[in-house]
Amino acid sequence: MRPFTLLALSATAVLSAPLMAERQAKACFVIGSETLPAEVATVVTQIQSRITCDTSKKTLSGVPDVSSGGVSFSSINFATSPQSALAFALSEFATPSPLKNANLATFQKQLDVYLATEAGIRSFGGGLAIKVPKFFLQFQVSRIQTAQGNPPKAAGLQVDHLLEKVLKNAPRESQALKDQVTALAKVLA
Repeated sequence: MRPFTLLALSATAVLSAPLMAERQAKACFVIGSETLPAEVATVVTQIQSRITCDTSKKTLSGVPDVSSGGVSFSSINFATSPQSALAFALSEFATPSPLKNANLATFQKQLDVYLATEAGIRSFGGGLAIKVPKFFLQFQVSRIQTAQGNPPKAAGLQVDHLLEKVLKNAPRESQALKDQVTALAKVLA
């Protein structure tokens, strides 16, 4: 091979390496180019290895249908329900009694697909109606972790904080539904 050709090939490889790394680092559900808030970007980094995307199916705002461990967003999509977001979350993501017997792995997979879909929506500045069921799932995961003797240490992931997040993002929900969530916050065993 001629030195000039070798040099040109080396330069091409060096220049394309960052582009390949950037493409590989971008999660399949981050479909837009908006800068994600720091906390959302951190979540994307944490969950992207657990998420797969089916680009042949679109869900909220054109985000690909995401799956985690066999749980797809399309199978638990609040937006396809005739119920309000909070009513859907309360029925779809109900926990057993006693709470410590809940399957934490299943709830985490459900939360992962909601987090991924929210990140996809945020990546192009879409609406955030997904917040109510997402915060409710985070609330349920926190309750289960607490009941199983492993309460989250981060203040933002504790039951009381997440209760506030659910209620704050559900201003149009009925007081009866909000009262059900508040009652759940007291059941931690």
